[in-house]
Amino acid sequence: MHTSIRMELSNVILPFACLPNVEFLSWMIHAPEVLIEVHETFPKQTCRNRYSILTASGPFILTIPVKRPHGNHTSFNDILIDDPSKWVNLHWRTIESAYNKSPFFLYYRDAFEKIYRNPPEKLVDLNRQFLDVILKFTGANVTYSLTSEYHKTYTNRIDMRQLIMPKKRITHNFSMEKYNPYIQVFSEIHPFAPDLSALDLLFNLGPEAASYLLQHYPGRK
Repeated sequence: MHTSIRMELSNVILPFACLPNVEFLSWMIHAPEVLIEVHETFPKQTCRNRYSILTASGPFILTIPVKRPHGNHTSFNDILIDDPSKWVNLHWRTIESAYNKSPFFLYYRDAFEKIYRNPPEKLVDLNRQFLDVILKFTGANVTYSLTSEYHKTYTNRIDMRQLIMPKKRITHNFSMEKYNPYIQVFSEIHPFAPDLSALDLLFNLGPEAASYLLQHYPGRK
């Protein structure tokens, strides 16, 4: 069944998500060719600068504050990260509190903390650093490319740019509605929280993260 579903997938264009969720990574692993958008006008309150983790209080969204040098018409490629002193410590303390008891936090924490403690000036560079580390740790044999210019529509690939975002989930033809549960840090007090950031996947599953992603196909009901 997995093979037939995979054959139906075509090339995809994705938004440049920050610490992307399971759905995003599933596209990356299963799509024949992955293109990531970096020239769109930056939209607010989406996965481009937001990511979800699981805390003792339940799923929680962290947002990286950004600056738009050209106002509402600023391209994603030009988005600047706001003063790190305003958010880095809060984000890392929240992550550490949420995952310091997870099985694999100690194995991966240094690589992520290094990025947090010395973020680049641009959001596009931060997201790329995070994504490359995630792909490295999952061991997934995945390559991707970035757009060289903006196109409103594509006829040769599935357009997921506006369909993967943490604030408002949109049901669409390729919605991934089923996520196999795995043990999370707060499983004793919260039901399984699906489709969180790759941080949750890596810190809880470690080397098994890639196998988990291989079991999950975009569009699988």
